[in-house]
Amino acid sequence: MLPKSKVDLYAAIRRDAKAGLSLRAVMRKYGVGYETVQRALVSALPEPRKKMQPREARLDAFKPVIDAILTTDLTAPRKQRHTARRIYERLLDEHNAVDISYQMVRGYVAARREEIRLQAGKGVVDAFVPQTHKPGAEAEVDFGDVTVRLAGELVTCDLFAFRMSYVGVHVNVALARFS
Repeated sequence: MLPKSKVDLYAAIRRDAKAGLSLRAVMRKYGVGYETVQRALVSALPEPRKKMQPREARLDAFKPVIDAILTTDLTAPRKQRHTARRIYERLLDEHNAVDISYQMVRGYVAARREEIRLQAGKGVVDAFVPQTHKPGAEAEVDFGDVTVRLAGELVTCDLFAFRMSYVGVHVNVALARFS
């Protein structure tokens, strides 16, 4: 049974080599090359994977154009702003962008639109305002009617609701009306 990870493979190679198995037998057993066996014997941990250079996307050449359109849309009336479809059509018409697809433009516009709004100071900023209540300083009181079934009869009761803001305790009292 072959090891599941590269760390397990390196451990198995080191274990077999220490047990006296020849390098060629280890290579055959695990289906690896001479370099892998040598690296496993030198270090228990495999070297980390190399980071791939990001591939140049076909849309990269048109990103400044799309950003410019989205920036001008910030000052345009709401009904005159560009949709992703309209931006794609403009790229086809004005810039002969035949190698890009609508899905590429739609994904980029969806991600960039809010970023550009935030950079211009027009986006919605996540904010949190903590509420503070002093003990005994605030409370909420309400009155109302409630109808309940009591001993098989519908009875209208007066409801008193009280909430203390500091501790968040609710007190509800229903008083039956008998007439």
